[in-house]
Amino acid sequence: MADPVFIAVAVLTVGTAIYALESRELIYGAISLAISMLGIAGFFLLLDAPFVAMFQILVYVGAVAVLIIFTVMLVRTQALFTTKEDKKRKGAGIALMLIIMSSLGALLLTSGLNGQFGDFNNASPVDFTEIGELMLTYYAPALIIMGLTLAGSVIAALALARRENIMGEEEEEEQDQRHHERTT
Repeated sequence: MADPVFIAVAVLTVGTAIYALESRELIYGAISLAISMLGIAGFFLLLDAPFVAMFQILVYVGAVAVLIIFTVMLVRTQALFTTKEDKKRKGAGIALMLIIMSSLGALLLTSGLNGQFGDFNNASPVDFTEIGELMLTYYAPALIIMGLTLAGSVIAALALARRENIMGEEEEEEQDQRHHERTT
């Protein structure tokens, strides 16, 4: 029998992931994606990997999902929030997903990798102090580059939102001038 906590986390993660894909409102899809990423962190906690779970929450929920929500809130064009429902495309997407998943499953079953990944009972314990030191020394440039990339994304979103706002104001002024010219 499966653990009820595992089933709850699995239902939460898969349900919010499906809602993120199927949501008509982009902001609700982004929030659902963040909740789904929290569910993945829950899986890591269930696997007794709190370091990886906290890293998942910090990087994916704390940075990526917040960046997506921030960008969506800044660049509020009506084209982003309207989706055209096409039954053929939805059916083709589901069929393609089923084909890919069954192909991958068949490949895994016929590959001979059925649980033959090694002896995990005699594995050495993980040293979290060493991981922390490596992240602050050896991997520090990569973390700085990721931080700068996220900061650049936020700045680009601000620039796009400002440019769109300026363009909208210019169009409104031109319409007001044309309307004023017609009435006089």
